[in-house]
Amino acid sequence: MLQVRQDILGERFQLQRAAFEKQPFPDIDVREDRLKRLLALTERHEADICAAIDIDFGGRSTHETRLAELFVVRAGIRHALSHLKGWMRERRVATTLPFLPGKNRLVAQPLGVVGIVSPWNYPFQLAVAPVTAALAAGNRVLVKPSELTPAFSELLAKLAGEHFAPDELSVITGDAEMGKAFVSMPFDHLLFTGSTAVGRQVAIAAAANLTPVTLELGGKSPAIFDPSCDLDAAASSIAYGKLLNAGQTCIAPDYLLVPRGQAGTVAARLATAIARLYPSLRDNPDYTAIISDRHYQRLRDMIAEARDAGADVTEINPAGEDLGTSRKLLPTLVSNASPDLRLMREEIFGPVLPIVEYATIDEAIDHVNRADRPLALYWFGRDSGNRQRILRETVAGGVTINDCMLHLVQENQPFGGVGASGMGAYHGQWGFRTFSKEKPVFLQSRLSAGALLRPPYGKTFERLFALLRRIT
Repeated sequence: MLQVRQDILGERFQLQRAAFEKQPFPDIDVREDRLKRLLALTERHEADICAAIDIDFGGRSTHETRLAELFVVRAGIRHALSHLKGWMRERRVATTLPFLPGKNRLVAQPLGVVGIVSPWNYPFQLAVAPVTAALAAGNRVLVKPSELTPAFSELLAKLAGEHFAPDELSVITGDAEMGKAFVSMPFDHLLFTGSTAVGRQVAIAAAANLTPVTLELGGKSPAIFDPSCDLDAAASSIAYGKLLNAGQTCIAPDYLLVPRGQAGTVAARLATAIARLYPSLRDNPDYTAIISDRHYQRLRDMIAEARDAGADVTEINPAGEDLGTSRKLLPTLVSNASPDLRLMREEIFGPVLPIVEYATIDEAIDHVNRADRPLALYWFGRDSGNRQRILRETVAGGVTINDCMLHLVQENQPFGGVGASGMGAYHGQWGFRTFSKEKPVFLQSRLSAGALLRPPYGKTFERLFALLRRIT
């Protein structure tokens, strides 16, 4: 069966390669038509998409799917449609004096066949948002969705087949072995969203073909409470940002840094904020389950390790429920955790939040900088001096001030990681540029004096060369 699927992968790749060679620069009407069909796929099948994701999670909030996936994708497609003409336009670039009256231009050239590997945590958004950018840029696209969301992956393959020809957009389903085969294909660009560990393997596989990669990874994204922050507002934002999708978000706050002596107070405010958002958990459709038994057990093991090591573990259970055999995990706050615990070393990816105290802003900055560079950073406060220090003295993929995650949904800003949290960026025009070759073109004028710098060299060359040296 795997060999059959890999044969399909090869056939689809060659089909798209041949189609691109016949149409290497689709005009704006073709691209707009593809984007409109992608928008139709999004708008006409909302209920089916929500239902499939709910099945895969064993309980996924429909409202979160509609807001964090369908709404975000819909906004991105509409943004691309509104700006595509401008993105495609040849850009004038200044020409330096010695080469006038020649002209410089930048032409955004489609790359060819783009591969997209999407994860399970936001299976629709993190597949279709990069597809939007790749289609806008004029490419053909193959998508490999996660094997952990089989119901959704099969649905996406079906919907892609209904709205697109296979030489335009095609979805390849399969397990991890299929994923390895997929990233080993000689794509013209490969975008992978997932863990840092797997991202390293993807980069190695792509390097064999010199395939350029965009890696959207993760890491331990810090949230910092400055002494000047509004604790109630900050706690409310953190509670929402951490528990959206039950913490299974690459840019979720992974740990919280608070001024020394405030851990208890902050934990109490967080407990209140969580209870307000989720007054019950077990049968609450707003509260999402953990994606699989393996991921659920991993989180339970991390919490148990912290408790056994003497950390203060507080489970938030507003209705005092027994969650039974569901994969829903109680929101959990952890204080006084030693830095060698898995909870403090690994990206958590669940509704568990360590709270760490710091004495000075220098100590908070040092704590962030000792770790790998995170995908996101959050700062809460009113002290503009401390805010500037955090922005200038730490490095992160993106930052939201006095809230959580909102930098992700800004179509006029790039989204991407740095260091261990990823490389490259997309969203809006940055996605269009990621999946294009910005080809420099120089248009020589009939009035060019360049021939005077060619052999045979002599006095004319020396005089002209001396002039060039003076004016440059």
